[in-house]
Amino acid sequence: MSKKALLIAALCLSTAGAVFAKLPAPPPMTDEQKAKAGEAKAKAAEAAKKGAEQLSKAMDRVADGYIKAQKAKGVTVKPTPIAAPAAPAPAAAAAPAKK
Repeated sequence: MSKKALLIAALCLSTAGAVFAKLPAPPPMTDEQKAKAGEAKAKAAEAAKKGAEQLSKAMDRVADGYIKAQKAKGVTVKPTPIAAPAAPAPAAAAAPAKK
């Protein structure tokens, strides 16, 4: 074997331990960190809700504009009603009981 191949093999063997090493577990969260995480989660949920409402209003505006434009051309457009999504079934009812 050449010196270059030996050097590469030695380098691979010396770094293999570092590659397969486990990362240490993160330290447990303090009460203050848990409170901040809860606030951040609530803030993100509120922002998502607000964004969904804004998206819904924008889609309604676009649909209304399209319907008005088609009406001006003499075409009658009847939008398809969209039902609210059904609530997910409880996990106990979804999975049949095994005997």
